[in-house]
Amino acid sequence: MTFAAYLSAVFPELNRTWAAVSLVLILTLAHCLSRRASSSVQQIFTALKLLLILLFCAVILIWGNSPQSLNFAPQAGDGQLLFSGAFAVALIYVNYAYTGWNAATYVTGELENPQRNLPVVLAVGTALVLLLYLLLNYTFLSAAPISSMEGKLEIGVVVAEAALGGSAGKVMGAVLAVLLISTVSAMTMAGPRVLQMIGEDFSVFSRLANCNNQGIPVTAVLFQGVLAIFFIISATFESVLIFSSFVLAINTLFTVFGVFILRFKKLNIAGAYKTTAYPVAPIIYLSVTLWTLAYVLISRPTEALIGLGIIAVGGLIYFFSANKIEQDSGR
Repeated sequence: MTFAAYLSAVFPELNRTWAAVSLVLILTLAHCLSRRASSSVQQIFTALKLLLILLFCAVILIWGNSPQSLNFAPQAGDGQLLFSGAFAVALIYVNYAYTGWNAATYVTGELENPQRNLPVVLAVGTALVLLLYLLLNYTFLSAAPISSMEGKLEIGVVVAEAALGGSAGKVMGAVLAVLLISTVSAMTMAGPRVLQMIGEDFSVFSRLANCNNQGIPVTAVLFQGVLAIFFIISATFESVLIFSSFVLAINTLFTVFGVFILRFKKLNIAGAYKTTAYPVAPIIYLSVTLWTLAYVLISRPTEALIGLGIIAVGGLIYFFSANKIEQDSGR
């Protein structure tokens, strides 16, 4: 949806919905062809994305007009703002910007020596995303008034037009549209691997585990593509973002809480990765996440309740599937 918003800023006659759907269709097919094709597409667009982010920031900061004055020091009233409901909901958007930092865990089964490489990949990936996120936001804030960016999806175009003028802004908008292809591609590749594992674990979803002769879970890739298109056609960007982030936050909440259960039941596995700064780090994470979820539930009840409903249905399916597996194994 954001890709389409940037592209339509450059080509106003373009239909946003069809642009977004076309991108999903093209990348879904690309990731169904072969593992080499899937890997090549992702590597090319990820490298391109990193270069384009750095290029965008360099051009705006070096040649931009009328830079905004910024003060990053704490101001009076910041404490009240940080603990407000508006800030809690805003964290959903920030969290979404980092979505994917853990995507390497989805393809652990295809990773060489995951015990050694996975922590390194996660640490390097998270640090890189953090630095790029801060650099990009610093560029946005320094180049254009905040009032001009409020409520806009294509913030990069707004910033580029404010800093470089209309024509240059449209060129940078096209550059940023290309940049976003990498994000869609990454989730098109990584997301279905989760569905594949679910299909392998539970017979009711066994079709999701179907792979072609290249070992690609084609059914899962196609299913996710159809689901993405459904969201694009049926909802707004804001609703999709809040709904999906709310569900993701609940899932990670239970995952982190599971660390305490593992420790309590003494289910530690020899040689397994141990949580850094336990129990302080997971407690901080759980506290912030619960606080954010509570405010989202209050301020955006429709998206939150739909998310809770989907998780509840998933819980029921899991319960009955687990019972069926237990009954079948007892025969």
